Amino acid sequence: LAVNAKSVYLTARALVPHFKARKAGAILNVASTAGISPRPRLNWYNASKGWMITATKTMAVELAPDGIRVNAINPVAGETPLLKSFMGEDTPETRAKFLSTIPLGRFSTPQDMGAAATFLCSDAASMITGVALEIDGGRCI
Repeated sequence: LAVNAKSVYLTARALVPHFKARKAGAILNVASTAGISPRPRLNWYNASKGWMITATKTMAVELAPDGIRVNAINPVAGETPLLKSFMGEDTPETRAKFLSTIPLGRFSTPQDMGAAATFLCSDAASMITGVALEIDGGRCI
C-alpha cells in the first residue's frame, strides 16, 4: 500500500497544484490487471491496484475542469522479479500455464508499456481521461 496507494497520493499532492496553475497536465498511474482480475495469494497487491484504478477515475473526474487528464495502464505480468509471486513458482510448466491465460501468448514488455504511456500522455489522447488501459494481450477479456 505504501508503494501503490501512498505514492499516487503524494505524487498528485506535489504535481496537481502546478498543473492547475497551467490549466493543463497529464497524470499516468501504473496499475495492473490484478486490479480488475485478481490473482490468488496476492490479496493486498490486488486490492492496492484496484484502489489505484478507482483513484485514477476519481481524480479524472475531479481534475478535468482544471484541464488535467488522469489515466492508468494495467499491464499483465512481465519478466520482472514479481513474476514468480504471480505464478507461485517459476518453472517451464507454470510459465506455460500462465501464458495460456494470455490470448496473445506472451508476457508484457517495457516497450509495450512505453508505447501505451507515450500515447496516453500525448496530445493525441487529449480527449481521453479516466481510462485504465489494459495492456494484457487479451488476458482480461
